[in-house]
Amino acid sequence: MSDERWRPSVTVAAVIEQGGRYLLVEEHTPEGLRLNQPAGHLDPGESLLQAVVREVREETACDFTPQALLGVHLATFTRAAETITYLRFAFCGVAGTPVPGRVLDTPIVRTLWLTPEEIAARAAEHRSVLVQRCIDEHRAGLRFPLDVLRGMA
Repeated sequence: MSDERWRPSVTVAAVIEQGGRYLLVEEHTPEGLRLNQPAGHLDPGESLLQAVVREVREETACDFTPQALLGVHLATFTRAAETITYLRFAFCGVAGTPVPGRVLDTPIVRTLWLTPEEIAARAAEHRSVLVQRCIDEHRAGLRFPLDVLRGMA
């Protein structure tokens, strides 16, 4: 048995819907171009809400106002002989228009507004199964108030 303690990677994601379309990013990954919600890792000293606002800004150039917690997901992936478990906090909310002059994070190729049907049709391009799961949960009306994250938000 290993003495190394298991530590999941904590991530945040933003599910942003406007006019029946969802905001996704197309990004370079080790597996090639993939679609994902604006998402990323929680940085040291950050709250979950600060992290999701930052990630949306970095990946879409938009300001983001979280309105609800959509869900908390635990997912394990094996990539190139490394197994990583992610604890992902997904939020839904409202994004503004892109701020002129803001540069997107290096791996981000572009942002896309896609219908649920377009997202489902491109499942092979999803970064993970969590992309579709979060869309489905949002469409089903799942929402938790942000105050359930007392002390973490």
